[in-house]
Amino acid sequence: MKTAKRKYKSPVFASIHETMEDLYEAGVLGKKTMREFDRDCLAPVEPMRPEAIKALRLREHVSQAVLARHLNVTVGLVSQWERGEKKPSGPALKLLYLVRKHGLESLV
Repeated sequence: MKTAKRKYKSPVFASIHETMEDLYEAGVLGKKTMREFDRDCLAPVEPMRPEAIKALRLREHVSQAVLARHLNVTVGLVSQWERGEKKPSGPALKLLYLVRKHGLESLV
């Protein structure tokens, strides 16, 4: 479980989470309990503003259609995000965060 660098709510949450991961790996903690610690300790993905989504797409040198294909959403939805009519959430927001952090190639 300790393969990726994670962002925590605070250093205290990071310590608690690391201890719980060790207990999980030792078989003392169940998967459900570990998921609860993930939810409580890890920082949520921040919402993205329409300008940031468009800037991200332009940084990656792709059209709305190409970005939509990588995110498995419609072109219309990407357009609505960029105009501020809708906000990305859930898995789409997480994928946008990954693209921002690691580039579009991280989704291939």
